[in-house]
Amino acid sequence: MPKPNKKKSLTGMRVLALALAFITLCIAGGVTMSVLFLPAVMGANNVAKAVAPSMQVEGIDFDVTNLPQKSTMYASDGKTVIAEFYAQNREVVPLKDISKPMMQAVVAREDKRFWEHSGVDVQGVMRAFVQTYMRKGDQQGGSSLTQQYVKNVLATKARDNDDPIAAYHATEDTIARKLREMLISVQMEKKYSKQEILQGYLNIAQFGSNSLYGVQAAAERYFNTTADKLNVVQAATIAMITKNPSKYDPSIPENQEEAQKQRNITLQLMHDQGFITQQEYEEAVNTPLVDTLHLTSVSRGCMAAKYDAGYFCDYVVHKIENSPEFGKTAEDRERLLQEGGLKIVTTLDLDANAAMMDVANATIPAADSSGMEIVMASVKPGTGEVLGFGLNRTYDATDAAATDPTRSSMNYAVDQIDGGGQGFQIGSSWKPINLVAWMQQGRSINESLVAPTDFLTNKFSCNGYQGGTDNWHVTNALTNGTVSPESPFLGLVHSHNTTMAAMGAQIGLCAVADAAKSLGYHNSKIGQEDVYSDISMHPALLIGGTTSVSPLTMANVYATIAADGVECTPVAIKSAEDSDGNKLEVPQANCHQAVDKEIIQTLAYTMNQGVTRPDGAARAAQLADNRKTFAKTGTNENMYVTTGGFIPHQIATFVLVGDVQDPINHPIENIAINGEYHGYWDGSTIAAPAFSKTVSQYAAKKNLPMDNDYGQAADKYMKQVGVSRSQNGNTLQGTQQGQLQQQQNQNQQTR
Repeated sequence: MPKPNKKKSLTGMRVLALALAFITLCIAGGVTMSVLFLPAVMGANNVAKAVAPSMQVEGIDFDVTNLPQKSTMYASDGKTVIAEFYAQNREVVPLKDISKPMMQAVVAREDKRFWEHSGVDVQGVMRAFVQTYMRKGDQQGGSSLTQQYVKNVLATKARDNDDPIAAYHATEDTIARKLREMLISVQMEKKYSKQEILQGYLNIAQFGSNSLYGVQAAAERYFNTTADKLNVVQAATIAMITKNPSKYDPSIPENQEEAQKQRNITLQLMHDQGFITQQEYEEAVNTPLVDTLHLTSVSRGCMAAKYDAGYFCDYVVHKIENSPEFGKTAEDRERLLQEGGLKIVTTLDLDANAAMMDVANATIPAADSSGMEIVMASVKPGTGEVLGFGLNRTYDATDAAATDPTRSSMNYAVDQIDGGGQGFQIGSSWKPINLVAWMQQGRSINESLVAPTDFLTNKFSCNGYQGGTDNWHVTNALTNGTVSPESPFLGLVHSHNTTMAAMGAQIGLCAVADAAKSLGYHNSKIGQEDVYSDISMHPALLIGGTTSVSPLTMANVYATIAADGVECTPVAIKSAEDSDGNKLEVPQANCHQAVDKEIIQTLAYTMNQGVTRPDGAARAAQLADNRKTFAKTGTNENMYVTTGGFIPHQIATFVLVGDVQDPINHPIENIAINGEYHGYWDGSTIAAPAFSKTVSQYAAKKNLPMDNDYGQAADKYMKQVGVSRSQNGNTLQGTQQGQLQQQQNQNQQTR
């Protein structure tokens, strides 16, 4: 057996003796006097140089109420919890909201002379000295509750500041740390009452192995109750954990035998110190620990979001991280979310989100052999409030999702900056924008347009687009030709590409881009958000062939049409409060009248005709109960199929289907989806039915009123115009001739 190191032992004894001398000075002579004598005391041995640096405590706030707290995210009702965020799972509660047995249990277990000493328990230090250095027993610290609180504060601040040196000094197993804690503890007891210090300790101490801090979080975790309702057995269980959170955590099955022993030790101490009677003690120790537990899940962040709201939760987090309202830097905003104790009330409509998620997974099950994805977004018109998302995937931000195609953390419904992709080409769902641009130029949607299949790109030139001498060849789906002549009205009803091209050639591409911006359109790709960016400005924009847009942005465009032309910036947060109940600034929707109401009403009328006419391209979008429906389908080659639509003033929804990651190598054609095979998939075959089911389900759940007055066309935009010049300057004579040709072509449909 090796001999003990006498030199080390004697040094330890001398240091501890000096510590006791320092304690005596603190208690008898006051802090100021003790600090004056400190150099003389330290100078008696060689420990001084090692101790003095770690005595420095600058910029530390020991406010017993200023602790990191978890933030909570709520649905739009302000009551339903979606998710919680924390670096430390803590909810600070005042002492009045902590049960008397809980206070008694922690005092009995940790510091029986807490109400008597002045921050340092001299008897406890002496006992620890004798046990550790003279009897060579287990190492004991003799720290008071105040000292433990100081240690916890220093460690917490070090973590917050990402300061490894401070973290080391806060937890180092040295006499230096003990001396520093003693000094600060005496100062603490001069500034704060015993009740305030006990409150601070009960809120900062670790009571579990899973970042569980404070009695409120512990009460919820182990007993599904609150701190003010903890009884003797529950309080003793929680009080014993802090000695060794990983070893004594009672939620871990292999810990439960030892946890029960430790609980019973605490009960014995409570009895010995007169906090409980003999009968209460006997009843408590004879109660099996496992019978007292009522465990609730410890989960945090969007991975643990409830109500299928993982993707929405992720969107809100990105909004907080990207919004200067929550801090100057991304790091500040992240810290506020994780530690600020925020109450975040979002715009999430549980019914809308549930409808989208249900329909998405019913339309294309996550494990479907097609591998296709469906992405949906909904916005409340006139408010900008994002109601929810629908994706046929399970939200999963872990590495496991990389090898599981049914799971993902990428929300393709939103912009790239908000955690989404680079956007999509949406096809004919774009075309309502063309009619807005047309009417904004003072044109009637009943003009007859000569629509060839070939256009020189310079025919679409404007200040933001010059075009060139190259030819743009455009045809209509199915017919592979044109239906010239045709009016913009019928061009939208039938979704004819050539008519859209003829419109753009007359008013210029910039007019269309301007209309898109007024409706709330922007590209998803970072750095290319403006519709005037290089990726967008080509005549193919007229048929949705050069868009790079998220489903949420398109839902917002349709929401503008659903709100009489009132455009809003999408928002996900209704309000936010800090832990003290102070309201924080949040991003605003900035709603404004962006498009003339008569233009919007005329467009809505036209969109409805595309649903109700036997030859309308959007017939499959008809809502249940014969509700008046406004929608537009779209197909982008063989990559994506889409549908956008709305119920006036209630909800606007956009649906996209395809392989959102690799559409070129995995086209949506000649494929079975959910057991149904189509050689040719378009917006009407899958996106429109998904839109109809989602919005119909939501309308029924909310009992939304019918609005059959919406969509009243303005006469000035419906007047007949009989002559229109073609690209070559030829004219079409007479209104009757133009109308006759239109009727002859009504059965020729496009996507």
